[in-house]
Amino acid sequence: MRRILHCFLIILSSATVWGQTALSDRALISLVTYDPSEGAVFTVYGHTAIRVNDPDKGIDAIFNYGIFDFGESNFIYRFTKGETDYKLGVVDFRHLLVECELRGCGARELVLNLLPRERQAIWEALLLNARPENATYRYNFFFDNCATRPLLLIEKYVSGVIVYAPVPKLHSFRRLINDCMRNNPWTIFGTELVLGSPTDRTATPHEELFLPLYLEAAFASAWIVDSSGSERKLAGQSNVLAVGREQDTSRAPVGPLGCGLLMLGAAIVILAWEMHNNRYCRWFDAVLLLVGGLAGCLIFFLAFVSVHPATWPNWNVLWLHPFHLAGLVFVLVRRWRRAAGLYHILNVFSISILILGWPLIPQQFNIAFLPMMLVLGLRSAASIAR
Repeated sequence: MRRILHCFLIILSSATVWGQTALSDRALISLVTYDPSEGAVFTVYGHTAIRVNDPDKGIDAIFNYGIFDFGESNFIYRFTKGETDYKLGVVDFRHLLVECELRGCGARELVLNLLPRERQAIWEALLLNARPENATYRYNFFFDNCATRPLLLIEKYVSGVIVYAPVPKLHSFRRLINDCMRNNPWTIFGTELVLGSPTDRTATPHEELFLPLYLEAAFASAWIVDSSGSERKLAGQSNVLAVGREQDTSRAPVGPLGCGLLMLGAAIVILAWEMHNNRYCRWFDAVLLLVGGLAGCLIFFLAFVSVHPATWPNWNVLWLHPFHLAGLVFVLVRRWRRAAGLYHILNVFSISILILGWPLIPQQFNIAFLPMMLVLGLRSAASIAR
């Protein structure tokens, strides 16, 4: 049903919008915040939209900067490379309620305390942005997304400067997104693999507003200060638009750390069996290197080919890299022992640097990486000894 609704929203987003209609005095513009949900990876961060409600003109529209289409040509490749295009879609307010019902998430609105000329300017800007020739933009998770677009639009058209309440403590981008995924340890594991050291930079208070819940909280306590020094609150009334269902917070039976420890235990048992029987468990190394090489190809692509701003430098390339696929070939083709020995020496060397330099490297690593690194290093050390 979610896919059906998604396609329906895309169709509606291309519909003709309301010309250059002048809003009435009863018009309201609100910041709409969807609660996070566990339905898909992209829903765990929440969502932001803008509502324009003018009962006198029969307008009740949701402007949504988060429209994308999985069916687009080469979507996965373009998303991985950082060339994902999102669209501004316009739907009737009733469809927001349908979407929340299908996803089981709650939604709230902050009615903005805007002057008539500010409401009209924002309305006209939204209509201009929603035109087919303007609706598409190049998405960036941290710096240009469904929350930053409404933020910059509202900041641009208010008469004055928006002053936000002081932030008691600043966090890194990694800490901010990990907090959103706290019920999804495997998702955290995956993002920490592919996001490099730029993600560990401390976000400024304004940069933190790329997350919808942070933007909502910031608007709720912000003030507009005009050129004469007079102040007024940015947000007025807060309304609950939809009440979400209780989310499933159950976790996978085995998390990344548990999986890593099981792998390390299996590697130790297999090594003991090899030493006792003077044999080599070739299939274990083959599976290990195949998985490590494929994961390394993805990290290598994100680090060196994609245009994502947070994937390079990524120190994980020292232990997960495409050269594991070469190691797989050396395991399967026995006559290339000299090349295999060189691969294993370099593998032990790079993993040792990473483990010994763990506290000094300017990148946060998931603790589950450690037993997995030890498995790769242990198998290479055993191969060198053989």
